Amino acid sequence: MLNNYQSSGYPLWTNGPTPGGFYNFTGGQQAHKLPSELVTEGPYGTKRNTSSITTGSSVLGIRFDEGVMIAADTLVSYGSLARYQDIHRVFKINNNIILGGGGDFADIQSIKRTIDQKMIEDQYYDDQITMKPQELSSWLTRVLYGRRSRMNPLYIDVVVGGVDKQGVPFLGNVDLRGRAYQDYVVATGFARHLALPLVRERKPADRDFTAQEASDLIRKCMEVLYYRDTRNMSKYTVGVCTTSNCLVEGPYNVNENWTFAADIKGY
Repeated sequence: MLNNYQSSGYPLWTNGPTPGGFYNFTGGQQAHKLPSELVTEGPYGTKRNTSSITTGSSVLGIRFDEGVMIAADTLVSYGSLARYQDIHRVFKINNNIILGGGGDFADIQSIKRTIDQKMIEDQYYDDQITMKPQELSSWLTRVLYGRRSRMNPLYIDVVVGGVDKQGVPFLGNVDLRGRAYQDYVVATGFARHLALPLVRERKPADRDFTAQEASDLIRKCMEVLYYRDTRNMSKYTVGVCTTSNCLVEGPYNVNENWTFAADIKGY
């Protein structure tokens, strides 16, 4: 059978990279062309960013017994300037997946467009199969690792959450180098230092969080991040994904209370 297939003239490997080459991901260049970022243009060669420009700060995700919640504030900073104050960084991908993005907002927009194109291409098959959150997380590791390998990374740190067809919640993190992990709580930015301890110390030993407990923790953590992280603001949005649906709610406002400021001395 194999010999007949080979003798017919059809190649065995039609859609993969050549040895030493790069895989052409969705939305990229055609297979016979080099990726645009590898093509030298103009007298000074190819230019690449070496740092983030407009950035979003912390993203926090919590898994509970019936689904996941992902929250992020609505500020995108230009350096230390609070430039854009009504930008949503939590997105609904499909009825199974939500995604929160931290890091360079232009790169977040870029990966969101790539994911949307992937969703459209999946719909072409019309086979009633939709992408699950685990699959999107794994796919993102390959895309981001591919960009990292080309020395042209996307400066993003994303949180992927959702519920599969069996009703099992998933929550994971993928960074700009394609490194990934999953847990009942994941975070990016300063939330790794300020919010993770608050969530972990309140985790019941014998069960998952309930939806109300997760919502209360999100509210408390966003309040702490507003007080302590200079790149956060008081407005935030929350993505909620359960077996019934996924949606992005808000923006909400944290409960500000600055009465303690009168007791702070020495500044």
